[in-house]
Amino acid sequence: EDLAEPEVLREALSIRAERAVKLEVPKRGEKRALVEQALTNAREALGRHLSDSASQRKLLEGMAETFALDEVPRRIEVYDNSHIQGTNAVGGMIVAGVEGLSKKNYRTFNIKSEDLTPGDDFGMMREVLTRRFSRLASESDPEAEDDQSGMPDWPDVVLIDGGAGQTNAVKAVLAGLNLPRDVTVIGIAKGEERNAGRETFYMEGREPFMLPARDPVLYYVQRRRDEAHRFAI
Repeated sequence: EDLAEPEVLREALSIRAERAVKLEVPKRGEKRALVEQALTNAREALGRHLSDSASQRKLLEGMAETFALDEVPRRIEVYDNSHIQGTNAVGGMIVAGVEGLSKKNYRTFNIKSEDLTPGDDFGMMREVLTRRFSRLASESDPEAEDDQSGMPDWPDVVLIDGGAGQTNAVKAVLAGLNLPRDVTVIGIAKGEERNAGRETFYMEGREPFMLPARDPVLYYVQRRRDEAHRFAI
Protein backbone atom coordinates (compact mmCIF):
# COMPACT_ATOMS: atom_id res chain seq x y z
CA GLU A 1 0.00 0.00 0.00
CA ASP A 2 1.07 3.58 -0.53
CA LEU A 3 1.98 5.24 2.78
CA ALA A 4 0.71 8.50 4.21
CA GLU A 5 3.44 11.17 4.58
CA PRO A 6 6.16 8.96 3.08
CA GLU A 7 8.79 11.71 3.25
CA VAL A 8 8.35 12.09 7.02
CA LEU A 9 8.60 8.31 7.47
CA ARG A 10 11.64 8.11 5.18
CA GLU A 11 13.41 10.82 7.17
CA ALA A 12 12.58 9.16 10.49
CA LEU A 13 13.86 5.79 9.29
CA SER A 14 17.01 7.39 7.92
CA ILE A 15 17.72 8.97 11.31
CA ARG A 16 17.09 5.65 13.07
CA ALA A 17 19.27 3.67 10.64
CA GLU A 18 21.94 6.41 10.48
CA ARG A 19 21.97 6.13 6.70
CA ALA A 20 19.76 7.06 3.78
CA VAL A 21 16.57 5.00 3.48
CA LYS A 22 14.47 4.82 0.33
CA LEU A 23 10.82 3.75 0.39
CA GLU A 24 9.44 1.66 -2.46
CA VAL A 25 6.01 0.19 -3.13
CA PRO A 26 6.65 -2.57 -5.69
CA LYS A 27 3.67 -3.64 -7.76
CA ARG A 28 5.06 -6.73 -9.49
CA GLY A 29 8.05 -8.98 -9.89
CA GLU A 30 10.63 -10.20 -7.40
CA LYS A 31 10.35 -7.23 -5.04
CA ARG A 32 6.57 -7.62 -4.90
CA ALA A 33 7.05 -11.31 -4.04
CA LEU A 34 9.38 -10.29 -1.22
CA VAL A 35 6.78 -7.89 0.16
CA GLU A 36 4.12 -10.62 0.06
CA GLN A 37 6.45 -13.04 1.85
CA ALA A 38 7.13 -10.40 4.51
CA LEU A 39 3.37 -9.95 4.93
CA THR A 40 2.93 -13.71 5.43
CA ASN A 41 5.72 -13.72 7.99
CA ALA A 42 4.15 -10.75 9.78
CA ARG A 43 0.77 -12.50 9.99
CA GLU A 44 2.39 -15.61 11.44
CA ALA A 45 4.42 -13.53 13.90
CA LEU A 46 1.25 -11.76 15.01
CA GLY A 47 -0.41 -15.13 15.56
CA ARG A 48 2.48 -16.26 17.73
CA HIS A 49 2.34 -12.99 19.64
CA LEU A 50 -1.38 -13.30 20.29
CA SER A 51 -0.86 -16.87 21.47
CA ASP A 52 2.11 -16.10 23.70
CA SER A 53 1.21 -12.63 24.97
CA ALA A 54 -0.84 -14.18 27.73
CA SER A 55 1.39 -16.35 29.89
CA GLN A 56 1.46 -20.07 29.20
CA ARG A 57 0.32 -20.56 32.76
CA LYS A 58 -2.78 -18.44 32.21
CA LEU A 59 -3.61 -20.33 29.03
CA LEU A 60 -3.21 -23.66 30.78
CA GLU A 61 -5.43 -22.42 33.60
CA GLY A 62 -7.94 -21.51 30.92
CA MET A 63 -7.70 -25.02 29.51
CA ALA A 64 -8.37 -26.51 32.94
CA GLU A 65 -11.48 -24.35 33.34
CA THR A 66 -12.75 -24.81 29.78
CA PHE A 67 -12.37 -28.59 29.76
CA ALA A 68 -13.27 -29.13 33.45
CA LEU A 69 -9.91 -30.68 34.31
CA ASP A 70 -9.11 -31.53 37.92
CA GLU A 71 -5.77 -29.71 37.74
CA VAL A 72 -3.93 -27.32 35.46
CA PRO A 73 -2.26 -29.56 32.85
CA ARG A 74 1.55 -29.68 32.99
CA ARG A 75 2.02 -31.86 29.93
CA ILE A 76 -0.21 -31.93 26.85
CA GLU A 77 0.49 -34.42 24.06
CA VAL A 78 -0.98 -33.85 20.61
CA TYR A 79 -0.99 -36.60 17.98
CA ASP A 80 -1.40 -36.63 14.23
CA ASN A 81 -0.65 -39.02 11.35
CA SER A 82 0.73 -38.45 7.89
CA HIS A 83 1.30 -40.61 4.82
CA ILE A 84 2.02 -40.33 1.12
CA GLN A 85 -1.02 -41.73 -0.71
CA GLY A 86 -1.22 -44.49 1.88
CA THR A 87 2.50 -45.30 2.02
CA ASN A 88 5.34 -44.17 4.28
CA ALA A 89 2.92 -43.77 7.17
CA VAL A 90 4.23 -41.82 10.16
CA GLY A 91 2.73 -40.78 13.48
CA GLY A 92 3.82 -37.56 15.15
CA MET A 93 3.58 -36.47 18.78
CA ILE A 94 4.23 -32.94 19.99
CA VAL A 95 4.38 -31.84 23.61
CA ALA A 96 3.40 -28.57 25.29
CA GLY A 97 3.58 -27.45 28.90
CA VAL A 98 4.23 -24.52 31.18
CA GLU A 99 7.24 -23.43 29.10
CA GLY A 100 5.36 -23.66 25.79
CA LEU A 101 6.29 -26.21 23.15
CA SER A 102 8.85 -28.75 24.35
CA LYS A 103 10.53 -29.82 21.12
CA LYS A 104 13.04 -32.08 22.85
CA ASN A 105 10.06 -34.27 23.81
CA TYR A 106 8.63 -34.52 20.29
CA ARG A 107 8.49 -38.07 18.91
CA THR A 108 7.89 -39.72 15.55
CA PHE A 109 6.58 -43.26 15.02
CA ASN A 110 7.19 -45.11 11.78
CA ILE A 111 4.04 -47.20 11.32
CA LYS A 112 5.05 -50.87 11.37
CA SER A 113 1.72 -52.70 11.03
CA GLU A 114 1.59 -54.49 7.69
CA ASP A 115 -2.12 -55.31 7.78
CA LEU A 116 -3.35 -51.71 7.78
CA THR A 117 -5.45 -50.46 4.91
CA PRO A 118 -3.63 -47.54 3.24
CA GLY A 119 -4.77 -44.34 4.88
CA ASP A 120 -6.36 -46.11 7.89
CA ASP A 121 -6.09 -43.26 10.40
CA PHE A 122 -7.78 -45.31 13.14
CA GLY A 123 -5.27 -48.12 12.72
CA MET A 124 -2.30 -45.78 12.64
CA MET A 125 -3.43 -43.92 15.74
CA ARG A 126 -4.05 -47.22 17.53
CA GLU A 127 -0.50 -48.37 16.82
CA VAL A 128 1.07 -45.05 17.82
CA LEU A 129 -0.79 -44.81 21.14
CA THR A 130 -0.24 -48.46 21.98
CA ARG A 131 3.50 -48.13 21.44
CA ARG A 132 3.72 -44.78 23.21
CA PHE A 133 1.79 -45.71 26.36
CA SER A 134 2.99 -49.30 26.63
CA ARG A 135 6.55 -48.04 26.76
CA LEU A 136 5.62 -45.19 29.09
CA ALA A 137 3.92 -47.59 31.52
CA SER A 138 6.92 -49.93 31.53
CA GLU A 139 9.63 -47.29 31.86
CA SER A 140 8.16 -44.34 33.79
CA ASP A 141 6.80 -43.86 37.27
CA PRO A 142 3.49 -41.98 36.97
CA GLU A 143 4.19 -40.36 40.35
CA ALA A 144 7.75 -39.30 39.49
CA GLU A 145 8.77 -35.69 40.01
CA ASP A 146 9.02 -33.37 37.03
CA ASP A 147 12.35 -32.89 35.30
CA GLN A 148 14.22 -29.59 35.62
CA SER A 149 12.01 -27.98 32.97
CA GLY A 150 8.86 -28.78 34.95
CA MET A 151 7.78 -31.36 32.36
CA PRO A 152 6.49 -34.68 33.75
CA ASP A 153 6.80 -37.92 31.78
CA TRP A 154 3.07 -38.62 31.84
CA PRO A 155 0.62 -36.41 29.95
CA ASP A 156 -2.37 -34.93 31.69
CA VAL A 157 -4.16 -34.38 28.38
CA VAL A 158 -4.05 -36.14 25.01
CA LEU A 159 -5.37 -34.01 22.17
CA ILE A 160 -6.29 -35.61 18.85
CA ASP A 161 -7.55 -34.23 15.56
CA GLY A 162 -10.89 -35.95 15.13
CA GLY A 163 -14.49 -36.27 16.18
CA ALA A 164 -16.50 -38.70 18.30
CA GLY A 165 -15.28 -41.82 16.46
CA GLN A 166 -11.61 -41.00 16.83
CA THR A 167 -12.03 -39.90 20.43
CA ASN A 168 -13.84 -43.09 21.42
CA ALA A 169 -11.24 -45.21 19.60
CA VAL A 170 -8.41 -43.53 21.50
CA LYS A 171 -10.23 -43.99 24.82
CA ALA A 172 -10.69 -47.68 24.01
CA VAL A 173 -7.00 -48.11 23.22
CA LEU A 174 -5.92 -46.48 26.49
CA ALA A 175 -8.50 -48.43 28.51
CA GLY A 176 -7.20 -51.67 27.02
CA LEU A 177 -3.68 -50.93 28.24
CA ASN A 178 -4.74 -50.78 31.92
CA LEU A 179 -2.62 -47.71 32.54
CA PRO A 180 -1.66 -46.81 36.12
CA ARG A 181 -3.18 -43.35 35.84
CA ASP A 182 -5.97 -41.62 33.94
CA VAL A 183 -5.34 -39.42 30.92
CA THR A 184 -7.94 -36.96 29.65
CA VAL A 185 -8.63 -37.36 25.93
CA ILE A 186 -9.96 -34.38 23.96
CA GLY A 187 -10.97 -34.63 20.32
CA ILE A 188 -11.04 -31.51 18.15
CA ALA A 189 -12.93 -31.65 14.87
CA LYS A 190 -13.03 -28.82 12.35
CA GLY A 191 -16.35 -27.50 11.18
CA GLU A 192 -17.88 -27.60 7.73
CA GLU A 193 -15.30 -27.22 4.97
CA ARG A 194 -12.67 -27.73 7.71
CA ASN A 195 -13.28 -24.16 8.79
CA ALA A 196 -10.87 -23.07 11.53
CA GLY A 197 -12.70 -21.29 14.31
CA ARG A 198 -15.75 -23.54 14.09
CA GLU A 199 -14.16 -26.51 15.84
CA THR A 200 -16.25 -28.92 17.88
CA PHE A 201 -14.74 -30.58 20.95
CA TYR A 202 -15.43 -34.12 22.12
CA MET A 203 -14.84 -35.44 25.63
CA GLU A 204 -16.10 -38.43 27.55
CA GLY A 205 -19.16 -37.62 29.62
CA ARG A 206 -19.92 -34.33 27.87
CA GLU A 207 -22.02 -33.33 24.91
CA PRO A 208 -19.98 -32.00 21.97
CA PHE A 209 -19.35 -28.29 22.43
CA MET A 210 -17.79 -25.28 20.75
CA LEU A 211 -15.86 -22.29 22.06
CA PRO A 212 -16.27 -18.62 21.15
CA ALA A 213 -14.30 -17.73 18.03
CA ARG A 214 -12.00 -15.33 19.89
CA ASP A 215 -11.46 -17.49 22.95
CA PRO A 216 -7.70 -17.59 23.77
CA VAL A 217 -8.03 -21.25 24.74
CA LEU A 218 -9.48 -22.08 21.32
CA TYR A 219 -6.59 -20.32 19.64
CA TYR A 220 -4.11 -22.09 21.92
CA VAL A 221 -5.53 -25.51 21.06
CA GLN A 222 -5.65 -24.68 17.34
CA ARG A 223 -1.98 -23.77 17.40
CA ARG A 224 -1.04 -27.03 19.10
CA ARG A 225 -3.10 -29.08 16.68
CA ASP A 226 -1.58 -27.29 13.71
CA GLU A 227 1.92 -27.83 15.11
CA ALA A 228 1.24 -31.57 15.39
CA HIS A 229 0.00 -31.63 11.79
CA ARG A 230 3.09 -29.75 10.61
CA PHE A 231 5.41 -32.04 12.55
CA ALA A 232 3.79 -35.23 11.25
CA ILE A 233 4.10 -34.02 7.65
